[in-house]
Amino acid sequence: MTELSGDIRLVVFDWDGTLMDSEAQIVACLHAAISDLSVEAMDDETVKNVIGLGLREAIDTLVPGQDAAFHEVFVEHYRRHWFNSAASQLFDGVTDMLEFCRQHDLLLGVATGKARRGLERVLGETGLTGMFDATRCADEAPSKPHPQMLVDVMQALDVQPAQTIMVGDTEYDMEMATNAGAGKVAVTCGVHSKERLARHAPLTSLRHIAELPDWLRRAGIIPD
Repeated sequence: MTELSGDIRLVVFDWDGTLMDSEAQIVACLHAAISDLSVEAMDDETVKNVIGLGLREAIDTLVPGQDAAFHEVFVEHYRRHWFNSAASQLFDGVTDMLEFCRQHDLLLGVATGKARRGLERVLGETGLTGMFDATRCADEAPSKPHPQMLVDVMQALDVQPAQTIMVGDTEYDMEMATNAGAGKVAVTCGVHSKERLARHAPLTSLRHIAELPDWLRRAGIIPD
């Protein structure tokens, strides 16, 4: 298990499956886009597994070998379905957890597979606009597990990797944190199983994001 190697100043969160219970919404919209383009139907597990990647990388995983024109049409259809779909909800306790972190002077960030437009939508819908000190999206940097999104957030806030924890529900989040040199906290309320996440030696594995404050106390990151 990775050891903390500095005073933690920054906690960066994935969005889907970590802060928001959006799995069903995303899977439905991907299925709808696949159907629109007459691509062979896929089961839910196959589709769910790409949550957390940027949309173009998700397409490459689901329908490999396609050209740029196919990508463009798929993205158009997916986004049309997503922006017309009912909003997903934050997991219970998310707002209180974020407020707790802010009250203890931790910087907060987001590194997400969403595009900027999608992130702005959910920030507005959930009332969290302004909660985060820096955010980075998959249309602004290479997709996870490339470290650039996380590196960009750290650089924007002048924080070192040893002072940073990445919280996420997928192997892509864990791999991004490893590639960026940051600490890792896994949550098992989202897409990937506890067993998959454990392969990446997170500092801890939480059943629910609302458990983060208690772990921060136990780990000595904030005063008990």
